[in-house]
Amino acid sequence: MIVVDPVFDDAGAAAMLELCDAFGRYRLYAEHEKIEVDVGRGLQQRHDSVRNYLRSRRGRPDETAADVAARTSYFREEYAYGATEYAPGVGSFLWHDGLADAAREIHDRPVIEPVIAYANLFLPGQELAIHTDVPEFRGANRKLLPQWLLVVMHHSGLFDEWRLPIATGIAYFADTIGGALVYWPDGPDAEARTYPATANTAIVLDTDTVFHGVEPVGAGDAVDVPRLGPGSSLVTGGDGRWSLHDADDVEVGAYEFDQLRFSVSWKAYCFRDADEREAWRTHRGDLTYDTILERLVADLRARGRVGPDVTLDRELGLTLIDEYVHFPAAPAQATTQA
Repeated sequence: MIVVDPVFDDAGAAAMLELCDAFGRYRLYAEHEKIEVDVGRGLQQRHDSVRNYLRSRRGRPDETAADVAARTSYFREEYAYGATEYAPGVGSFLWHDGLADAAREIHDRPVIEPVIAYANLFLPGQELAIHTDVPEFRGANRKLLPQWLLVVMHHSGLFDEWRLPIATGIAYFADTIGGALVYWPDGPDAEARTYPATANTAIVLDTDTVFHGVEPVGAGDAVDVPRLGPGSSLVTGGDGRWSLHDADDVEVGAYEFDQLRFSVSWKAYCFRDADEREAWRTHRGDLTYDTILERLVADLRARGRVGPDVTLDRELGLTLIDEYVHFPAAPAQATTQA
């Protein structure tokens, strides 16, 4: 874990806030990708995280996976992907030297390929369940496979030779009440640490491996969050006021910007050398879906978790999650400051 403080000078930090406002409308994270395959059909994209949340959460015993997914699905939009800028002016963030240097240190790999910058916005009362981020492999990414399956692949350790090590920088450009990042840098059985959402700072780590979450935004007792669903969006009024809209674009809530948690995440692939980067670019030796399932099922058989006849269905998806993704115990409170 490496802290970049400050990320920009005052003018650069102010420009990121202006960029947030200029982008205008933010959709729910859950609206962006909905990939299904025969294995685990019907599972939430992050069913691993939702399943753990439901098992460990105190209170709200009547919540379903769909309830939790809706309530914890914050707002996200891409600002840049590769060389394409969807938010003019984000280039200084995507190609930030300090973030790239931190990425080299995190993975001990010198060749850094910044690939994405995206914004996250949380409402008061929202939180993010403990999880690891969605990893990528040569031939397998979130555009092709369900997110929970990619997470299983990484935690299984069976696909390391295809894995694309990713460094993630989480940058804040406004102070937030609550909403601290809680993370387990020394593994899920070690102590959790927290990093507060502090303006013009960033924390860089391997979020595909390090479990982490976001504590509830706001102060005091739990805040009720309006029911969010397909078509919900968060829209700026251009005057520091933001409004929550339903699927019919009707305003159903209003907020001041300082009530929200705003962060911009940066992700970069980290390669040992130019040849490794070229293998990624040219899809040399990419994984296939059949290879992935063959390896996972063979390993489950070796562990005695499945028999000789395996049905590629929802239950197999749940078995894969339970076998390979082992979550930390949620801390009762913030334990250690980064």
